[in-house]
Amino acid sequence: MGTVHDQPLDGAVALVTGASSGIGAATACRLAREGAAVALVARRRDRLDRVASDIAMLGGEAVGLEADITEAERAEDVVQDTLDRFGRLDILVNAAGIMLLNSALHTTIEEWDRMISLNVAGLLHVTHAAVPHLIYAASTSPRQVADLVNVSSTAGRVARPGSSVYGLTKSGVNAFTESLRQELLGERVRVSVVEPGAVDTELVNHLSDTVRDAARRRIDGIEALRPEDVADAIGYIVTRDRRVAINELLVRAGDQTW
Repeated sequence: MGTVHDQPLDGAVALVTGASSGIGAATACRLAREGAAVALVARRRDRLDRVASDIAMLGGEAVGLEADITEAERAEDVVQDTLDRFGRLDILVNAAGIMLLNSALHTTIEEWDRMISLNVAGLLHVTHAAVPHLIYAASTSPRQVADLVNVSSTAGRVARPGSSVYGLTKSGVNAFTESLRQELLGERVRVSVVEPGAVDTELVNHLSDTVRDAARRRIDGIEALRPEDVADAIGYIVTRDRRVAINELLVRAGDQTW
């Protein structure tokens, strides 16, 4: 960790969903390096403890909150737990998500429901609980601004076979983000969306063997982004001066065509 002078988020509190691995974990560590105290939200307690330990080794402060945010009450609880622990909430990063690729003919309705439950409903639950506190933080913070960042995907822009409902969820996140951005402008809460391309994360591990092999072959043909690359984009967004709003960042792997 740098000195206070080096840390633009000193005194700020961030809540990151999906923080047990991948983009969420990398983002939590990045925000901690920028000076924020971080609430880590995910379902895997052992992974949360590991990320919290990594942040402590950096000299930062973090708490792991084990929760299934597809349940509205649990989403409300993690926001309240963050407030109870740290006293405020300045930054929300909705990074939790699942990608289950398959054709409509061969998939199950349960897989579609899982994506909608986490990628859409979970994001909405946490956002709804957090917005009033972000507004308050913007009005009381030395930064004079608060941030809400939603992690979407290139799948929200480019439709491809096998990703119909995943693309549906991410297109919805894009539209929701833009509407919320306009609603919260006057409250000094910046609302942003980050759309990563191919990233080397656990997302493909949830796929069936055949689909997973096909997805890996496609990714193997390029040098995929690392979670830290996306975390850098999010860190850039939330550390801008209050006069600057980065509404949207599309971050593809250098070799990616789609």
